[in-house]
Amino acid sequence: MPLHPESIAALQDIKEKTKSKRVIFVSGNFNIIHPGHLRLLRFAKECGDYLVVGVLDSESNGAMVAEELRLEGIQSISWVDYGFILRNSPASFIEELKPVFVVKGKEYEDQYNPEAEAIAKSGGKLLFSSGDTIFSSIDLMRQEWKELNRSSIKKPFDFMARHKFDFKSLLNTIDRMQTLKVCVIGDIIVDEYITCDPLGMSQEDPTIVVTPVMHEKFTGGAGIVAAHACGLGSTAHFFSIIGKDEIAGFAREKLEKNGVTVHFYEDASRPTTLKQRYRAGQKTLLRVSHLRQHAMNSEIRSRMFDNICSILDEVDLMIFADFNYGCLPHGLVEQITNECGKRGIMMVADSQSSSQIGDISRFKGMTLITPTEREARFAVHDFESGLVVLAEKLREQSLARNVLITLAEEGVLIHAETNQKNKWLTDRLPALNTAPKDVSGAGDLLLTCASMAMAVGADIWQSSYLGSLAAACQVGRIGNIPLTPNDLRLELES
Repeated sequence: MPLHPESIAALQDIKEKTKSKRVIFVSGNFNIIHPGHLRLLRFAKECGDYLVVGVLDSESNGAMVAEELRLEGIQSISWVDYGFILRNSPASFIEELKPVFVVKGKEYEDQYNPEAEAIAKSGGKLLFSSGDTIFSSIDLMRQEWKELNRSSIKKPFDFMARHKFDFKSLLNTIDRMQTLKVCVIGDIIVDEYITCDPLGMSQEDPTIVVTPVMHEKFTGGAGIVAAHACGLGSTAHFFSIIGKDEIAGFAREKLEKNGVTVHFYEDASRPTTLKQRYRAGQKTLLRVSHLRQHAMNSEIRSRMFDNICSILDEVDLMIFADFNYGCLPHGLVEQITNECGKRGIMMVADSQSSSQIGDISRFKGMTLITPTEREARFAVHDFESGLVVLAEKLREQSLARNVLITLAEEGVLIHAETNQKNKWLTDRLPALNTAPKDVSGAGDLLLTCASMAMAVGADIWQSSYLGSLAAACQVGRIGNIPLTPNDLRLELES
């Protein structure tokens, strides 16, 4: 029997998307999705690279729910790569699709299965499984990652009253930020979250045993700074170094999808930095970093500098997002800083030192720097002074106009210039999210949003408030997801 036109269209679409991939096929009515279905689909997905599910049409025996609703249910499941209404017999579609495996429930193993003959023609196999006995709701996990619990964000009105601004002025700032042209330079990082089911303790040694159930990758490092800039409405150029590997391709694809203009420079002596986090029960069990930390060679540095100079005339804001993995050697920083100074381009910087050593004070003459307390103390070699004294020492050493020292759950200390010569003001904002899910990336968003606000004329107090609010949104979900103006507006208007 020839394939229905809808089946032909689905077949062509699948083949276009699955070149060099192992395709798995499952079919059924799927009237009401239950844990048995999820286990079966999870098992099927683990057998290959691309899971195709044919939802049998309304003419099928046993179909009780409208086919559109049944298809919608299948398409909402994270393991399913492609779902469609199947208007032919599964066997006839399998003959044309030629998957490596067809998966059916264990209850069909002792019955006649026409799919067996169809898949045998192309060398594939028919598998039977009720799936794993461990059940994890991946869709609930994804919901936890992406959805922000807005009720956990508290907005301090006393800070606004002290510095004489209101929500209306912040909303106007958000609108103006969308006219900016931003350039970001720094280390690209890809963050991979591996969500696991805990199996228990090993009987051989005191080791926690888990099984991975979901992998999710995000652009991180300086890349997410550029993605946040675009997400908040600006145009952004991003300059970084990469290895010759698949991770670099992933980073480029994600950043370009976010609207970032990417300038990558391949360095054969290093991999693209990948950081893996193994998580179970909303907690991180282990972090694994794949990276090299040496500086880029002179040839790459020269090309990068020339290309940066070629776009500076159209840049309003320069962001140095240094993770100390070799993308911002001191000589290159000095060259770029000098060129930006000549053109009057606003410059801001962050130099992160969580598991590596950096020096935020080497970024001279910035309008804003945003170190952690630890990074600030390392920069000025002072591990005893109070925070205000520490901030002033760092300001003097770095020649910065404004210093935000981030204090994790204690919020942020703001050390700001005034219109009076040699006069400085200090204030503090508490952490605005009282129930953070994932603190990774909060500093990146604080830097991005606060500096963009300053670039369109907001003062340090309004900019710090917006940056802190943006960071509160970031830690309210798992993984680096670019923030949008609407995310901020919803918080300000709620």
